[in-house]
Amino acid sequence: MKKIIHNLLITAIDRAYKTGELLSAEKPEFVIQEPKKETHGDFSTNIAMVSAPIQKMPPKKIADIVIKHIDDDSNFIKKCEIAGPGFINFFIDPNFFQSHILKIYNENENYGSSKIGNNQKIMVEFVSANPTGPLHVGHGRGAAVGDTLANILSFCGYNVTKEYYINDSGRQIKTLGRSVYLRLSALYGKKVDWPDDCYQGDYIVELASEFKNANNDYLLDIDENNAINELAKFAAKEILQGIENDLKIFNIEFDSWFSEQSLFDNDSVTKTINEYRSTDLIYEKDGALWFRTTQFDDEKDRVVIRNNGLTTYFASDIAYHNNKFNRGFDTVIDVWGADHHGYVKRLEAAVQAFGIDKDKFKVVLVQLVNLLRDGQPCAMSTRSGEFVTLREVINEVGVDAARFIFLMRSHDSHLDFDLELAKKQSNENPVYYVQYVHARISSIISKASDKEIDVENESDLKMNLLVEPDEIKIIKILYRFPELIEQSAIFIQPHKITYYLMELASFFHAYYNKHKVISEDIELTRARLFLIKAIQIVIKNGLTLIGVSAPERM
Repeated sequence: MKKIIHNLLITAIDRAYKTGELLSAEKPEFVIQEPKKETHGDFSTNIAMVSAPIQKMPPKKIADIVIKHIDDDSNFIKKCEIAGPGFINFFIDPNFFQSHILKIYNENENYGSSKIGNNQKIMVEFVSANPTGPLHVGHGRGAAVGDTLANILSFCGYNVTKEYYINDSGRQIKTLGRSVYLRLSALYGKKVDWPDDCYQGDYIVELASEFKNANNDYLLDIDENNAINELAKFAAKEILQGIENDLKIFNIEFDSWFSEQSLFDNDSVTKTINEYRSTDLIYEKDGALWFRTTQFDDEKDRVVIRNNGLTTYFASDIAYHNNKFNRGFDTVIDVWGADHHGYVKRLEAAVQAFGIDKDKFKVVLVQLVNLLRDGQPCAMSTRSGEFVTLREVINEVGVDAARFIFLMRSHDSHLDFDLELAKKQSNENPVYYVQYVHARISSIISKASDKEIDVENESDLKMNLLVEPDEIKIIKILYRFPELIEQSAIFIQPHKITYYLMELASFFHAYYNKHKVISEDIELTRARLFLIKAIQIVIKNGLTLIGVSAPERM
């Protein structure tokens, strides 16, 4: 609707310029928004005020001229009014909103989808936790954000690939192997001095025990370095399988699992470094190789190969992102923990060095999760003794509650996650509050069917009977859903879906408590049944996008 109004205003200015009533056909940037007060109409624009310097006349006079030239062939604008210093307020004919209910009903699971993506290829890489331990609650939030973002982009017509980058190379994997080796040695009765940099969670003991139980004691008789390498591969594989299992339980499946080690196996890292050395973007200093990231607004140049000959994580990431764009992705989105904020500039620099517009590379930084229990910092026991795992949270509160609550605030804000609140079956629990709408509507429709009221046939429906202010307000909210989804995709704001669903749920609960859906008036009953069916469709579509179920019964 905003697009329709926008086009009507543009056309009105052109017509007024041709008649000589306006001095210029120039259209400055203006906004169309929903007024805070319903008495100010359904939409309002500031076009007259921002045009005043160009047209060299008072905003109210410009507004009057523009309104006169608005040609609304569809007749969906009931009236226009000038308010304040020159706002133009639009009042939309209720019939326009009422008829929209059938559009929602007919589009069903496709309502809210669009083709704005035009099949552009987008990669969303998220989670990508090192396979050195189980996923923790912070990874869970990143997983919910990344997966929901990918769902939204797909719904908007983008060709989306979800990828997990496996950091299966380098120092941390060597440390993992060494940690398991030392635990295995201890299980065989050897005295072990435990280094501070080794992983000490209980899961390391479990991995060592699993390896020992498979009669693999031969490792203690071979070269220690070879044994550590073998244990590193074993442990990383086992941990990665556990990560994949946890993510499947969390309703997340990736299209691609990309191995960092593969970049070394096929010499991609070496080839990429040599390519940039030939263009002097990588240079030697103090025995190390440095990337000139300062040429692309980074605060300092970055090391890609240390003076001991070992590559840095940055070297792998350069080769990896080069690989991403070589695979033909138009846009690459990385979802990282907020602790990686200092890494963004150098990777933007690497992308620009490929000759890629930096706007085609986006980083979503996900802030920390504070676990609470009844409002107090959580002292929940953990399997590892070090952190709360994602699996523990899922086991306690369920997938639906976890995913919904992870998305209740913008990814760039800290999130308080109250475990007790997430388990409540009451309106205090936001996911229950929204899911209950879907279940309640299913119950109402079932009762109507029992009374042999036609809840499927669109013929002879009198949607113009939906005249209550509460009904018009709900229909307006339903009408906003497609725009909300597009905005969530464009501005990478998946949390807006949870905000929207809670708002819609609130209006439904208030409406249901105030008005009878099923009454003696069959025509009004049928109109209201189609209204609540539209609500149910939008609730389900929104929940599906965030990976949460829409139950028929609760």
